[in-house]
Amino acid sequence: MEISRLEGIIEAILFTMGDSVELSRIAAAIEHDEDTTRKIIHNMMDKYEASDRGMRIIELENSFQMCTKTDMYEYLIKVARQPRKYVLTDVQLETLSIIAYKQPVTKLEIEKIRGVKSDHAVNRLVEYNLVCEVGRLDAPGRPLLFGTTEEFLRRFSIHSLDELPSLNSEQVETFKHEAEEEVQMKLDI
Repeated sequence: MEISRLEGIIEAILFTMGDSVELSRIAAAIEHDEDTTRKIIHNMMDKYEASDRGMRIIELENSFQMCTKTDMYEYLIKVARQPRKYVLTDVQLETLSIIAYKQPVTKLEIEKIRGVKSDHAVNRLVEYNLVCEVGRLDAPGRPLLFGTTEEFLRRFSIHSLDELPSLNSEQVETFKHEAEEEVQMKLDI
């Protein structure tokens, strides 16, 4: 089968499915191995980015999804109702960071790190589909475990959790020192 035909099939799959589709499923559909399929998709991604098309293909953890280019949003808004946007508060960002780096993690573990209750922040992040329940801890009470979603990867424009920035030990010590100073200031008041 010629490349343009394979690209057309892949385009139809991604367009129709809407959500991300695993590389293995796409490869099976076009009857090629995963490496070849990945090369075809990456070639398509380059073509979409180089042209003035309104669509692009993104990669999310060994899956691919067709979506609108961000510079087209203003035109979509003119046609459709403005999509619901949400702004993450500092508390929600802090909670999301803990979940992203420590996952799977329980609310109790999040609260130990933050030092305050985190029910509301976690519930909001679940509502925004940035985190989800990923199981239960095998411990008394079987508390829920939380992890990030594909929507988290999409919103933060990363392909996998491996792309999260890592902190060096010097930064960690600086953060600890700042937190201790903040606690001490609150105690002195």
